[in-house]
Amino acid sequence: MEKYDDGGTANQLFSGLNTFLRRCLFRVLSVGPIPNHFAFIMDGNRRYAKKCNLEEGAGHRAGYSSLMSLLKYCYELGVKYVTIYAFSIENFKRKPDEVHDLMDLMLEKMQAMLKEESIVNRYGIKVHFIGKLKLLSEPVRVAAEKVMRATEKNSKVVLLVCVAYTSGDEIVHAVQESCKHKRDEIEALNERKTSNVVPNVVESYKDRLDGSQTPKATGACNGVIEGIDGTNKINVAIDCTGEKLCDDQDEAQASKVRIGNGLVDEIEEREKMQRQHCVINLVDIEKHMYMAVAPDPDILLRSSGEARLSNFLLWQTSNCLLYSPAALWPEIGLSHLVWAVLNFQRNHAYLEKKKKQS
Repeated sequence: MEKYDDGGTANQLFSGLNTFLRRCLFRVLSVGPIPNHFAFIMDGNRRYAKKCNLEEGAGHRAGYSSLMSLLKYCYELGVKYVTIYAFSIENFKRKPDEVHDLMDLMLEKMQAMLKEESIVNRYGIKVHFIGKLKLLSEPVRVAAEKVMRATEKNSKVVLLVCVAYTSGDEIVHAVQESCKHKRDEIEALNERKTSNVVPNVVESYKDRLDGSQTPKATGACNGVIEGIDGTNKINVAIDCTGEKLCDDQDEAQASKVRIGNGLVDEIEEREKMQRQHCVINLVDIEKHMYMAVAPDPDILLRSSGEARLSNFLLWQTSNCLLYSPAALWPEIGLSHLVWAVLNFQRNHAYLEKKKKQS
């Protein structure tokens, strides 16, 4: 009598039907606006492990499985960017054993991302690790750099993993980098102006003194130019020496005024440009944010019913829909994602209006 696996066939049929219904659902959702950027605060892994009487690390492993499922759903729905809050700088204050286990789990999952059959390569996901990566252990940091290099040519979905990250640190980093960039610009401007503008002006005065405009006199008219290089004005005077003075004292005085005014104009223009370069604008700060590689999130979902941002994307979420289902992170699934998108579509016009006003 021929044997066959009824359970395996049934599972395949159920899985195929589930995929078909999910794609039909996403097709209906795509009639309305689809969020471009989803952000997740993965809260509740430890509580899930305690709730299910599991080992502490098992909760984080279950949370990783939920993340992979949500990445697949986002890909099918057409979401371009996904950001997750994987590990805060504050998390380093937890018990050393717990931190060590989390780093080991992170290293394991990073190495899994490099495999050909991983979901990252299957769906063409580009991975960025965001945060103060120097705080990570060397093996984890090296693995993160390998993943970023291996996926840099992928373009279908961008996954941003915030690790060793807080929004406060990101803002401080952006301000420091903006100041450093402005300082370099000012120094380059000073060097360029000092080497080009002032010597050119001085040469023009020498031409006046040595050329056809030399005053008619038996004595020599010497141009005396006194100056301090960059930031102070340059004083110019013409002193006539010799047995006889210049025949036309009025002409000499007029030359002095013309030359002096010319120098003053050059220096004032330079000081004006320096003042403009010293100003740090909003765009300068945003350009140096860790999250400058992606647009601001459209939806921020935090699991476990918590409504706090916990120092996550404070700068980027001023016009973002916040959604806090009561489910713990390993329990987050398709229904929560769909409900978040429906809320986004219902509030889309209001959110767009707020973005234009800001």
